Amino acid sequence: MATAVTPRTAFKKGEKKPGQGRPKGVLNKNNQAIRDMIAAALDQVGGVEYLAERANDPRTASAFLSLIGKVMPIQVTGEDGGAVKHQITVRFE
Repeated sequence: MATAVTPRTAFKKGEKKPGQGRPKGVLNKNNQAIRDMIAAALDQVGGVEYLAERANDPRTASAFLSLIGKVMPIQVTGEDGGAVKHQITVRFE
């Protein structure tokens, strides 16, 4: 019975080739272009002062808070990128 010899350079099923795909965390070109356009438009209308005006206006405050929700990081980490530590103290008096 003959057995097939697998070359040392062959990839196993499901493995990716080195350098294949985008590195983790890098935006695709369209998303990056849109973010750059939004940042440029914000600079043209006044930047921080413009956002502060929108936050203080009751008619636009909800849109401002929605924007904050989109730009805040989704994953929260603790010190040095580690886990978030919690301490709960219960006292009965």
